[in-house]
Amino acid sequence: MRVDKYLWCIRVFKTRTLAATNCKAEKIWINGELVKASREVKVGDVVKVRKGPIHFSFQVIAFPTSRIGAKLVMTYTKDVTDPIELEKMERIRLQNQVDRPRGLGRPTKRDRRDLDSFFDYDENDELWTSE
Repeated sequence: MRVDKYLWCIRVFKTRTLAATNCKAEKIWINGELVKASREVKVGDVVKVRKGPIHFSFQVIAFPTSRIGAKLVMTYTKDVTDPIELEKMERIRLQNQVDRPRGLGRPTKRDRRDLDSFFDYDENDELWTSE
């Protein structure tokens, strides 16, 4: 199975086009090698995906026939992401968490603009970063 199709089937990317685009942007590795979208994946390969500053790793167990539900992903892959990367993801999540006092209701347009000016959105990494 092609790597872009596999990553789409196991729900790493929302669309197959996004998976192929990330391959072109050199964000996908198989067993330590940068790959193109057409590269074939084999059982036992370790696929590494960079999403923002985090590198996720998956070991291929089997191939789904088509896109599968989120509950079935673990039957086709094994998550072998380094614990340090998971800690980094948790730190980023906590750093980007904005506290809003309870009871103020829904944010207004002005609140949204203030948040946008505080955070810069980088479209390439799909992650909010603070300057």
